Amino acid sequence: MRTAVFSTHAYDREFLEPAAQKTGHELVFFEARLTPQTVPLAAGFPAICSFVNDSLSREILTTLAAGGTKFIALRCAGFNQVDLAAAAELEIRVARVPAYSPYSVAEHTVALMLALNRKLHRAYTRVRDSNFALDGLLGFDFHGRTVGVIGTGKIGLCTAKILAGFGCELLFYDVYQNPEAATLGRYVPLEQLLTASDIITLHCPLTPDTYHLIGDATLAKMKPGVMIVNTSRGALVDTRAAIEALKSGQIGYLGLDVYEEEADLFFRDLSGVVIQDDQFSRLLTFPNVLVTAHQAFFTRNALTEIARVTMANLTAAEQGETLVNEVMVPR
Repeated sequence: MRTAVFSTHAYDREFLEPAAQKTGHELVFFEARLTPQTVPLAAGFPAICSFVNDSLSREILTTLAAGGTKFIALRCAGFNQVDLAAAAELEIRVARVPAYSPYSVAEHTVALMLALNRKLHRAYTRVRDSNFALDGLLGFDFHGRTVGVIGTGKIGLCTAKILAGFGCELLFYDVYQNPEAATLGRYVPLEQLLTASDIITLHCPLTPDTYHLIGDATLAKMKPGVMIVNTSRGALVDTRAAIEALKSGQIGYLGLDVYEEEADLFFRDLSGVVIQDDQFSRLLTFPNVLVTAHQAFFTRNALTEIARVTMANLTAAEQGETLVNEVMVPR
């Protein structure tokens, strides 16, 4: 199937091209992110392949449908960027990559926790400046600490298994309980998790119910000095509320691999320009904040699986087979 691939970088082509050659799909790569301004590039393509920060609003989907697009292959797990109701009305089918490598995201999550706790980002800079003092680098043992895991799907479960190895006490909250997670810790109401946890890690999808899950009200219930790590969806955290909590000391450590306004920032080299997002710039001024640019997924294993499943989704759509990874409007 001839497919327009948006938001592509050299590493995307490295993995997608061999997978396409094996399956007979023709990929046309565009570096541009899919926006109302770039959507004309997709005219005439029966399928497009998009990434997490590509926009798939009703306006864009309408233009895609008018240009002949019938299928959207998301090379990511999240689909909150897609207007699924509009896609259904326009008869555009959508499929995703639901589980490329839960280990990659889980391991990055714990890496952020360890780096924040032992101030590795600050220690690295100090040593390069020949400053070998230990003042201000004091950490704590993870062993015996209480960690709240919000969302116990594949990534949340992998994260929990790693933390169990440290000897952490695990508390879980999820609408759907995972029996395997229940062998590692306890499911508790959200309020109990918030009040009892020393560390809180987010692994849930972005829905109307989880939008700004971490905000003024939930932050007020947490232990002073709590560590919060988000490698899931940026808008789970209210950035304004997080900044105020950092200033007051309510948040003692904040690790982010995602950011609610990341679409205009991440996956680009902006080192030569002035960042216009004042909230993001404010976050970077805190010594107890560590931000990575949506790289938790970024392992060779994950990119190989993303390419494989994306091609499988294209093949199924082209041949009229069952789309096992199809995303539809929730009933």
